Amino acid sequence: MILGFSFEAFTKLHVIISLIGIFSGLIVLWGMLGNRKLAGWTAVFLAFTVLTSVTGFPLPPFGIDPPRIIGIISLVLLAGAILGYYVFHLQGAWRWIYVVTAIISLYLNVFVFVIQAFQKLAFLQPFAPTQSEPPFVVAQALVLALFAGLGFLSLRRFKPALLALA
Repeated sequence: MILGFSFEAFTKLHVIISLIGIFSGLIVLWGMLGNRKLAGWTAVFLAFTVLTSVTGFPLPPFGIDPPRIIGIISLVLLAGAILGYYVFHLQGAWRWIYVVTAIISLYLNVFVFVIQAFQKLAFLQPFAPTQSEPPFVVAQALVLALFAGLGFLSLRRFKPALLALA
């Protein structure tokens, strides 16, 4: 039992929360590329991405391990994104702080999604049973390259101060 849920139910809840965070994050990223704030989607993305990290901590195995380290890093980044967006309203340096921290947080969720896909999906398991094989490494490298490129474009295109002047 985890917080009153069976292990299976809590794990499913965590996965659903993670998928909502990824989906809404991709919409927010698309908005940034088009210089749109998408306030509602941003709220969903930030809330569900925080929940993704928080709900990951009660899952076994316990102790400091790579998933928990990623969760801690994600929560620190999300604090910066939340401060930049809601407290400092993307003014000055907070614009790029928000863009960078939000995109890295989304990337970390997708990074874990790829790990889970290779672990749990039967059609991917044979390609990377230990997650050190080339297909896994290539998949993660492509995800990293994609997010680095989209992050760079978002930094250049997302200028909400210009939206206020229009």
